[in-house]
Amino acid sequence: MKIEQIYTGCLAHAAYYLESAGEAAIFDPLREVGPYIERAKKDKAQIKYVFETHFHADFVSGHLDLKKKTGAQIVFGPTAKPGYEAIVAEDGQVFKVGDYQVKVIHTPGHTMESTTYLLIDEKGKKHGIITGDTLFIGDVGRPDLAQHVISELTEEKLAGYLFDSLRNKIMTLPDDLIVYPNHGAGSACGKMMSKETTDTLGHQKKVNYALRADMTKEEFKEALLTGLTTPPGYFPQNVLMNIKGYESLDTVMERGENPMSPEAFEAAANETDALMLDTRNAADFAKGHVPNSINIGLEGNFAQWVGEMIPDVKQSILLITYPDKEEEAITRLSRVGYDHTIGFLKGGFEQWKKSGKEYETQGRLTAAELEKEYRNSEPLLFDIRKKSEYDSEHVIGAINVPLNEINSHLAQFPKDKPFILHCGSGYRSMVAASILQQRGWSNFRDVSDGFDGIKETGIERSEYICPTTLL
Repeated sequence: MKIEQIYTGCLAHAAYYLESAGEAAIFDPLREVGPYIERAKKDKAQIKYVFETHFHADFVSGHLDLKKKTGAQIVFGPTAKPGYEAIVAEDGQVFKVGDYQVKVIHTPGHTMESTTYLLIDEKGKKHGIITGDTLFIGDVGRPDLAQHVISELTEEKLAGYLFDSLRNKIMTLPDDLIVYPNHGAGSACGKMMSKETTDTLGHQKKVNYALRADMTKEEFKEALLTGLTTPPGYFPQNVLMNIKGYESLDTVMERGENPMSPEAFEAAANETDALMLDTRNAADFAKGHVPNSINIGLEGNFAQWVGEMIPDVKQSILLITYPDKEEEAITRLSRVGYDHTIGFLKGGFEQWKKSGKEYETQGRLTAAELEKEYRNSEPLLFDIRKKSEYDSEHVIGAINVPLNEINSHLAQFPKDKPFILHCGSGYRSMVAASILQQRGWSNFRDVSDGFDGIKETGIERSEYICPTTLL
């Protein structure tokens, strides 16, 4: 069977391309559809269907642009209610893609419309299952996201549905099937996904905690619901965009690719409510940046942190990037629904600096320099990593304020005495630093090599605390 996984690491996202006898199908595509269209052209194939496993929360799908540009039909599973023309399939319905078959298996639990697609080859052999967020490698989809859109769908109800779907629809399938999930490690749609992005169903039955054969429904619920973190604020907004529809990416790109001189950029920042977003790396941002700009670097999990730190996907954005990185930044913003980039600083920060306009810097120190300060005193240290990272190991006396919670804990940061921030590697700490600086703090520095560097020093740390093992 000709099935190809197209993986995008910064979102831990997997789309799938299926081709047979001149016909193709795309499963769970990202917003920018050009690569899928080009892939089909290489095979001289026509994209016939765009299959969606569910209404995604962590990204805006490319199904509408694919339909517009190729004429492909959009397919959702049972109970889906899209606000545009699409096929809402019945449980067990079969679609033909060339000589292959795609069978709909309704697997509610992550969401009510969640659907698994069973792939059957030209000889009638069951080959694999495209599981969306129903089944991951090492995990299953979290059942608490849909309630943020439909309140009566509690996480307990959805966890019960997911238990039944897994036991009655998935685990009854042949062990040699290949599992093709929508996400891998790093996605916020699960809590303990493997770095592997495919596996056999039989092996998952042996190693995936949620597929334990003798697990009761109540045990499953407890295991699944324990330790869930608050989902990013943009998730419900992306769900609604995927349900109701959205602007074409072409329109988004045309609006955003608007070069501005430093004077025009400054005027736009002063005259609109646009957020200035600097996507350069942390080291360069620290050396100099436009006053009141926020730093979220493209080299990290850019889209996810934009979604965590910018509450409204409709927020107008003015971009500061390295030259020739504007298109990438606008595209990656659009993947998570931030469609309102209104322009970028032509020539980037260097052009701003050359124009003679004021700029700010941000103080940093290395872990080795931090160790020297510890010899004389114990500086006030804020650890902005996730609570789970902090619980595993942290500097004795460090205060944990996770980055995604910083806006609601600003009162913890003093203005009358110095303090130091650190994360894992220096990426997140500069995001936090830019936010604090924008809000008026100037009495702090961040650790450029983060906890990775601190571990190489003699700074006293807590002992490793083994996380609770799930059932």
